[in-house]
Amino acid sequence: HVQLVESGGGSVQAGGSLRLSCEASGYTLDRIYMGWLRQAPGKQREGVASIVSDGRTKYAESVEGRFTISKDNAKNTLYLQMNSLKPDDTAMYFCAAGSTGYFLGRPTLNSGAYSGWGQGTQVTVS
Repeated sequence: HVQLVESGGGSVQAGGSLRLSCEASGYTLDRIYMGWLRQAPGKQREGVASIVSDGRTKYAESVEGRFTISKDNAKNTLYLQMNSLKPDDTAMYFCAAGSTGYFLGRPTLNSGAYSGWGQGTQVTVS
């Protein structure tokens, strides 16, 4: 049974920081790629950051330099460190995982590449 459970969301003032975590049960992190995606009310889900098995990453332009994605294979946990938060970062943040061969070595922000999803954690920046 595979499961992704996010935590760490909350409300923060602009300029503040949050760290999201995603516990991945039933996955082997060095055999999959993972990502953080977000969806704001009335908007489409968008990729924020992605990481593949060898640690290579990709970021959306809007978060480049402010957000950092990382993972701890031993703890089966994915992280997203978010600094210098802006009101535009307000959204539900989802952890996602995938194992499609094409993307195993290519970090992707494409939501269609992911097959496993967490329930989401809300981030509100005021």
